[in-house]
This record gives sequence, structure tokens and C-alpha cells, in this order.
Amino acid sequence: MQIDIEFNSGAQLPMDAIPELARSAEAHGFGCVWGGEANNKDPTVMLSAVAAVTNRMKIGSAVYHILGRTPATLALQAVGLDELSRGRFLLGIGVSNPTIAKWHGVTMDHPMSRLQEYLEIVRRGVRGEKLDFDGRYFTSHGFKMAFKPAMSPIPVYLAAFGPKMSRLAGSITDGVLINMANPAEIRRIADAVRQGAREARKDPAAMEIICKIRCSIAHTYDAAREALSHALTYYALADYYRDLLGRMGFASEVEAMRSAWKSGGFHAARKLITDRLFDGLPLVAATSAEEVVEQIAPYRAAGATRIILPYVAASEDVVGEMRSFINYWTPVTTGEGA
Repeated sequence: MQIDIEFNSGAQLPMDAIPELARSAEAHGFGCVWGGEANNKDPTVMLSAVAAVTNRMKIGSAVYHILGRTPATLALQAVGLDELSRGRFLLGIGVSNPTIAKWHGVTMDHPMSRLQEYLEIVRRGVRGEKLDFDGRYFTSHGFKMAFKPAMSPIPVYLAAFGPKMSRLAGSITDGVLINMANPAEIRRIADAVRQGAREARKDPAAMEIICKIRCSIAHTYDAAREALSHALTYYALADYYRDLLGRMGFASEVEAMRSAWKSGGFHAARKLITDRLFDGLPLVAATSAEEVVEQIAPYRAAGATRIILPYVAASEDVVGEMRSFINYWTPVTTGEGA
């Protein structure tokens, strides 16, 4: 199992701190730096900075969504990031949700069909083909890169947690990216991914099962939990994650939070986080990095092949906290030297 890190999921880090932190993360054995896309800081800018100052560590999108750019544009970005990193780019892609669709003024329906068409165009573009594609949701005609892209395929991972999308991940990509799922749910998702791989006559054992575990380290557990409570609330209120959390047995907590949000706003919802909900999700509130290592062990046992650690600062010294967190790890503990 490989330990990876994610920068700026909560938009806490200043962009000019990224190069130094990336060099440190590589020296300490992290396998990949991931960046996600919502209303946080732009992941393409960040991943470009990481690629330019590192030599071995991979860079990955966790995830780019299909709403913010055309498939041809993503093909150009993917090839550019792969060329800049000399073949180290991992493309994580997802359908996002209706809330983000509203941000971009686009329609969000038939997510699986949309994703399949989008990804087909991206793959053809990345191979340097001249596109002539008419789908139900996406079209592209006459686009062809003005240069010859590298011929090594870019690994693709699909963000999924529902049964159908998880099987699709196994069928048409190299694995799955899982967010906000506990070990029991990861086992179910991994089983569906491998089922999809078998149905597509692919090797189910070759599927990457990648999961995120957010963590925060502070002098007290309450302070670390407070830092993580914002992310938990965001996902409890988000479309689609409501179903995921309900499937894991937290429907009553989520509905109470959503009701409080409608009447009193985000922080009213945040106040209703229970110990049972917090402890049942991939959130590690710790007072030392050693505790983080202990608490991620069940995810490895559940079948995770890569674990992404988005670190959430508990103080105003965001860069200092991230630097200290990175410095704890070694190539052995991150998996690079195992």
C-alpha cells in the first residue's frame, strides 16, 4: 500500500508554499500529490508547480469533474501535465454533483452516460486522434493536438461510491477514487469495482482502490475535531453524499444536520455532528502522527491500495503544520521503501 498526500482540499495553503512542500513530500516518500477541484484553489496550477520541482513523485487529480471544461480541454491539460511531469500524471475524474453544476451553469443528469462519453473523447484526444464524435451529451469535431503526445497511456481513475458507478470504474478505468467512505463501505465498493473488471474481462486484482482519509493533528482532540468538522458538514449537506452516508448507517444524523442547515445555516448544522458520525467516517482527529498511522490501518485491511491523506490545519500556522506532518513520514512508512 502506498501513502499519498493531498494539498489544498480546503484551500488553506498559499500557492507559493506548494513547491517547498512538494519537494519535502517527495523526500519523505509520499507516492503522489493529489489536488481536487471544486471552489478551492485551481488544481492544474498547483499540480504544475509540483511537477516542476519534483522528479519521482506522481501528481494526480482527485478529481477533475466533467462540468468545468470540455473534454478536448481536459485532454490538453492531461497531456500537458503528463509531459511536464515526464510521465507521472494520474488522471482522476468524476461527474461531480448538481450543486457544482449550478456553479457552472450546466445540466447534471444521466451521470454515467455523460461520464462515458466525456471520457471517450478525452482518451481519443490524448492519443492524438482527430476527433469526430457525436454523442448524446458531448460532441467534438475536427479537434486534433498540434503536437504528438507521448504514447504511454495515462492511468485513469473514476470517483465512485454507488454500485453502478463503482462497477463502471472497474470496467472502463484503472481503478476507483473513494471519498468519505469507512472501511466497511470501501470493501463493498472494491467488490463492485472488481466485479466490473471481471465483466470487462480485465484482471480484478490490477484495480487500484484509492481512498481519502482526512486528518488533523492538534494539542487536543477537540481542536483537531473542530478543524475537521467543516469538511464533514460540507459532505453531509452535499448532493449524493447524503446517500453514501445513509448507506453507512448515518441517515438520521445527516437528516438532522440538513434540517438545521435549512433553518439556521452551515454552522447550525455543524453543531449537530455526533461522536458516532465523526468516528464512523474517514476523519482522524489526532494529537500525534503516530495516531494517524494507527487509525488508517483498517483501510489497508479493507483493500485500499493507495491512501490519500488530505491534511487539515488546526491553527493559523497552516504551512508550519503541513511541514511538520510531512516531516514525520519516511519512505518506509509511506510505502515507497517497503
